[in-house]
Amino acid sequence: MDRTRQKQARFNRRRTRVKNKIKRNDNDRLRLCISRSNKSLYAQIIDDLKGGTVVAVSTLSKDFSDLKNKGNIEAAKKLGKVIADKAKEKGLNRLYFDRNGFLYHGKIKAFADSARENGLDF
Repeated sequence: MDRTRQKQARFNRRRTRVKNKIKRNDNDRLRLCISRSNKSLYAQIIDDLKGGTVVAVSTLSKDFSDLKNKGNIEAAKKLGKVIADKAKEKGLNRLYFDRNGFLYHGKIKAFADSARENGLDF
């Protein structure tokens, strides 16, 4: 097995482990899911019971036009603030954090810390 497949296999194991932990818990809370690419970040608040997205934000939206680099830690902090504000408008504050298989450091950690500082509880 080459190095790329090993890396992808580890990522899939982490993703499955995170998703299973969320599914085992009670479903009274919605899920805050973050995804990232090399150039941008995406965040959604998902209602698994209804099967739909309640709030969605990405660094490609107009709120982030002032940022030069939309895939760094600074953008992640701003994304956390924006999604927390939109969630509060909808009356959401208790969520599950789904890091979607990504390691909890760097951009993901900055996003989560910013969302917590701005009123989300997970």
